[in-house]
Amino acid sequence: MSTIAAEAITDAGTGQLVLAAVLGIAVVVLLIAWAKWHPFLALIGGSAVLGLVAGAAPAATVKSFTTGLGNTVGSVGLLIALGSMIGALLAESGGADGIVNRIVNGVSGAALPWAMAGVAALIGLPLFFEVGVVLLVPIVLLAARRTDVGLLRLGIPALAGLSVLHGLVPPHPGPLIAIASLNADLGLTLMLGLVCAIPTVIIAGPVFGNFIAKRVPLEVPALLATAGDRPGSGPAGGQDFVDRDDLANPGSGGPAALVDQQITGRRRDPGFWPAVLTVLLPVVLMLARGIAELALPEGSNLRSALEVAGDPVVALLAGVMLAMWTLGHRAGFDRKETSAVLGGALPPIAGILLIVAAGGGFKQVLIDVGVGNVIADAAQDANINALVLGFLVAVGIRLATGSATVATITAAGIVAPLSTTLDRPEVSLLALAIGAGSLFFSHVNDAGFWMVKEYFGMTVGQTIKTWSVMETIISVVGFACVMLLSLIV
Repeated sequence: MSTIAAEAITDAGTGQLVLAAVLGIAVVVLLIAWAKWHPFLALIGGSAVLGLVAGAAPAATVKSFTTGLGNTVGSVGLLIALGSMIGALLAESGGADGIVNRIVNGVSGAALPWAMAGVAALIGLPLFFEVGVVLLVPIVLLAARRTDVGLLRLGIPALAGLSVLHGLVPPHPGPLIAIASLNADLGLTLMLGLVCAIPTVIIAGPVFGNFIAKRVPLEVPALLATAGDRPGSGPAGGQDFVDRDDLANPGSGGPAALVDQQITGRRRDPGFWPAVLTVLLPVVLMLARGIAELALPEGSNLRSALEVAGDPVVALLAGVMLAMWTLGHRAGFDRKETSAVLGGALPPIAGILLIVAAGGGFKQVLIDVGVGNVIADAAQDANINALVLGFLVAVGIRLATGSATVATITAAGIVAPLSTTLDRPEVSLLALAIGAGSLFFSHVNDAGFWMVKEYFGMTVGQTIKTWSVMETIISVVGFACVMLLSLIV
C-alpha cells in the first residue's frame, strides 16, 4: 500500500526535485545496465541519491525508504509467496504437465497454436514466467517435431500467453506492485486485466505467430533437454522448486536428488480437472468479490461474505489449502513431501521479493520528497492523460533497465499522486497501463530475451524479430485496450 506523506520531508523547489528524480532514476538505470549491480542494491543506491539531491535529511530518507519497503512486503510479498506455493505444487505434482498434455493432445492442425496460447494463459495464472517457460518449451518442441505446424507458430502463442498474464493479471508481482502503489482495487483490476488479456493474447500469439513463422523459418532444436538439464534461468535455477536436500538430508545444506527423482515411483496423476480447479479457485474468489462490490448493496450478508472470501490473501491461502490436497495428497505426496515442496517454493522468490521491497522503498522516497506531486501538477497543467503518462514512464524505464519490475515500481511511484484524482475504475486502468508499458520491447538488457533465444536456438536478430516484436505488440495492444476501456467504464 502506498503511504502518501502528509508533509514533504524536504522544502526543495520544483527544479531541485525534478533534478533529484532524474538523477535518482539515472543511478538505478546505470547501476543495473552498466555496473551490473543487482536491482535490489541499485534501488537502494538510487533512493539515497534521490533523497540527497532533494535536500532531505539522511534520517528522513532512511525512514521513508524503510517505511515503503515494509508496506510493500506486507501488501505484496505475502501474495507473491502464496502464489509461488500454488505454482510449486502445480509444477512438482505433474498437474501442469497434465493440463498441457490434455489440451495439446486434444487438438491438432490449425487449432494447435490457439490451444497452446490457451494452455499458456491457464498455467500462467499461478506460475512465474520463467517457470512457465521451463514447463512449456519441451511441449512446444515436441509438438513442433511431431506435427508440421512449425516451431514459431506454436512457440509464439505459448510465450504470449505467459507474458500477457505475467504483465497484466494479478497475482503476478508486476500487477500487484502497481495495484498496491496506486491503492487500486484488486478484484476490479483482475476483471479488467482479463478483459484486456484475451484480445492481447490472440493478436500477439496465434495471429502474430502465424505471420512471423513465414518470415523467420526455424528448425526444431535437435536436443530436447529436460527442464532439469537446462542452465539456471528460472526461479529454481532452471530445475524444480525443490532441488536440494529438503527430503533426503534435511538440515545438512548439501545437494541431493530432485524431489521428482525421489518420489517418481509413488507419484500419481493428480488429474486434469482438480489441477484446473485449483488454479482457478483464487481467481474465481477474487472475481466474485469484484462483482459483489459492483452489483450487491453495502451491508448485504452475501456481499460481506464474498468480500472476505475474495480478499487476495484469503483467496490465495484457500488456493494453497486446496492445492495441498488436489496436487499434494492426490499426487502421492505425504505430508513431509508436501511441506518440502511448499518450503522449496520460497527460496527461489527471495530475489524477487527483495527487488519488490526495495522498489517500494524507492517509490516511497519519490512520494515523500514531493516528486510525485510535481509530476502530477505538471501533468495536469499540460493536460496529459494519466494513463498515457503511466504507460510512457514505464516504457522508458523498461527500455533503459530491461526490468519489467523496476519499470512498474518506478512508474507507479511517479504517477501515484495522480491516482487520487481518478475514480475507482480509472485507478485500476492506470495500474494496467503501467503493466502494459513495462512489457515494451524486451531486448539485450533483459534476461528473458536471452532465455527465449537459447531455448529456441535463435540468433540475436531472429530473437529481436520474434520475441522483442511480440513483447512490443503485447504492450501496445494491451495499452490500446486500456484506453478503450477508459471510454466505457
